[in-house]
Amino acid sequence: MDNPVIVEVTRGGAVESRHRGAIAVVDETGKTVFSLGDIDRAIFPRSAVKSLQALPLVESGAADRYGLTPAELALACSSHSGEPLHAQTSAAMLAKAGRDPGCLECGVHWPMNEQAARGLARDGQAPTALHNNCSGKHAGFVCLSCSQGVDPAGYVGPDHAVQRATKRAMEDMAGVTLSDAARGVDGCSIPTYATPIVALARAFTKLGTGIGLPGDRAAAARRLREAVAAHPFMVAGTGRFDTRLMALLGARVFSKTGAEGVFCAALPEQGLGIALKCDDGQGRAAEVLLAAAIQRFLPLEGDAARGVAELAGPVMTNWNGIEVGRLRAVGL
Repeated sequence: MDNPVIVEVTRGGAVESRHRGAIAVVDETGKTVFSLGDIDRAIFPRSAVKSLQALPLVESGAADRYGLTPAELALACSSHSGEPLHAQTSAAMLAKAGRDPGCLECGVHWPMNEQAARGLARDGQAPTALHNNCSGKHAGFVCLSCSQGVDPAGYVGPDHAVQRATKRAMEDMAGVTLSDAARGVDGCSIPTYATPIVALARAFTKLGTGIGLPGDRAAAARRLREAVAAHPFMVAGTGRFDTRLMALLGARVFSKTGAEGVFCAALPEQGLGIALKCDDGQGRAAEVLLAAAIQRFLPLEGDAARGVAELAGPVMTNWNGIEVGRLRAVGL
């Protein structure tokens, strides 16, 4: 089936561009309470599921063994901007496990935050793996491996103990079997498994409510939610959507972006999980659609309502600061 238009981009009162995609909203009973498009389609969730991938770090006892702080747990769920505090926190996590940044296998790129990247260049420094947006997740993988007495070398491979534990957690949360035939390689080199959109929404319902989870996993999910709510900067960074949203709403929303137009979120108070995918991979459309879904399903008022409205209908300006258009969700 062709997915419907879910976001429109206007200019001068006319629709200039359209984004198609799908969204599923699932309640605590597993019922789909709202959907658009083909929600049974299997997609690569990419970084949207980092919180699910961090569950073994907590429930195994590794986080307690190394005394990981809430800020460090939030970073383990992040796609951070490579700002100084992000890199420093990744290094601190590794040090607690007796390791250094040389063991990270996520690759190297310049910080996503322009100011941080300019700062490195100005000081004549080159980026390291600590600046990779996935370094917090990878530091968590290293901590998990070391806590189990397993050599972390090669931890990005699908047959490593860390990735086997991560896959089991994903399968349990989503309620599906993840096929090796549908396995890809993520940008940070770990496996990524094609998963139905509705199954991802179901996983985030469980993450947000703990319903249907054994005690240790429910406690781990709650601990990660609380860590992210307390440290939203760690999950993304200055000016970015996830940080702005969770700074506004705190524990009422747990959200995480993924590459190629994917977003997942939990609304714990409402017992809802959300997953969406924009067909063209545009993150701008995914952000608008998620913000519109939050407007629909989460009662808001005051500054929270105004802040989410800005995210749901961002203004586009030209280089002179003149408003030229807006984005808006369709069908919500």
